[in-house]
Amino acid sequence: MSILFGTEQPDLKELFDTVETIAVIGCSSNPYRTSNHITKYLIDHGFDVIPVNPNETEVFGLKSYPSVDEIPEDVNVDIMNIFRNKKYTDETVIEIIEWADRRGQEPIIWTQLDVSTDSAKKRAEEKGLIYIKNRCIMVDHGSI
Repeated sequence: MSILFGTEQPDLKELFDTVETIAVIGCSSNPYRTSNHITKYLIDHGFDVIPVNPNETEVFGLKSYPSVDEIPEDVNVDIMNIFRNKKYTDETVIEIIEWADRRGQEPIIWTQLDVSTDSAKKRAEEKGLIYIKNRCIMVDHGSI
């Protein structure tokens, strides 16, 4: 994919120029949670955001889905942004990979700070998916 440079990091400007829809997995309606603040930032900067959290029904007026499987089939997701405890990262990446296979999509898997695991990264890369490791999407977007 042309947005990659080296073996690890994408060209952020090119990446964000192509992204429209971001699913935030672990999105919270609690204003004291980092996922809430970053979701608001993404919305304010023109991204279509899909909250994914089984404990939420809506966040910022947007319907929240209990899992990535519940995202409507006609929606193309450019980035799956994982905002969960690291102990759930592997199962979340497996869920994303299975979803991507069923839907014929290739979302970028983005793990927030201290969320990545080596095994999750390996799984994603074995499937040919771009995997962004332990980076804050808001900080990276704000840096371009």
